[in-house]
Amino acid sequence: MRAIRIEGVSFKYRGSSEWALKDVDLEVEEGEYVLITGPSGCGKTTLCRCINGLIPHFYEGEYKGDVVLFEEIEVSKYEPYQLAPIVGMVFQDPESQLLMSSVEREIAFGLENLGIDRDEMRRRVEWALKLLGIEHLRNKAPYELSGGEQQKVAIASVIAMRPRILVLDEPTANLDPASSLDVINVLSDLKRKLNITIIIVEHRLNLLAPIVNRVVVMDKGRIIIDESPEEVFLRKVDMLEKIGVEVPKTCLVYRKLFEFENEEEMKPPFSPEDLVQVILNAKKVSNRS
Repeated sequence: MRAIRIEGVSFKYRGSSEWALKDVDLEVEEGEYVLITGPSGCGKTTLCRCINGLIPHFYEGEYKGDVVLFEEIEVSKYEPYQLAPIVGMVFQDPESQLLMSSVEREIAFGLENLGIDRDEMRRRVEWALKLLGIEHLRNKAPYELSGGEQQKVAIASVIAMRPRILVLDEPTANLDPASSLDVINVLSDLKRKLNITIIIVEHRLNLLAPIVNRVVVMDKGRIIIDESPEEVFLRKVDMLEKIGVEVPKTCLVYRKLFEFENEEEMKPPFSPEDLVQVILNAKKVSNRS
């Protein structure tokens, strides 16, 4: 089943002369893990806001097109709070989502707003704490936590509402490399355990390229590439560099080293460890011949 169908969506923020989105079409199947990337200001965040209903309900402007969830839910006809149990949104700055005095209360906050039964609420809070591995943080105030811990709490508060789609807008933007990897690993674990649809906007492509199903590249409000990670980072590198998207260094080295090999059999490595293994394997083959 299609989780998301976006048809001919254009949006111009109130007071702006430029279209943030221009006639965007996108389909995402249920259970897919999709990475959206592109240069700053290309429309990534605006597209996310269209999926969870902040556009057209919260942000004013000129809106055209349709966003439909699970073949029947027209986003423009529902307020964001009505869509919350279907689409969960995690923002770039976790502190902007964290309001309560403790982690436990933070996770319960959204459930209270949805009118969830108290016993069910307790079960969901415990489930989310365990799922994210943050039971030890339950009584701490969000402001006492590290950036990575805050982002996990933000994800837990959204996951507790059990959305069928999880949208994350640059969740590692303010995190150090170790915390970023930790958050990405948490998302991979969630995907494996829950099989939910995940849309993630990110610039740290080397962390996500090995685990996503598709890479959607945007530029100037349009989708210009929608392919597998292997296709994008092997055969679309020139396009990415032209618009200022940083290609994983391992892919660039791999392309340079094996540029005369059979492209049909090439599979770019996304980590230094994988690149080393590819080189060692190539060396073994060369020695045999």
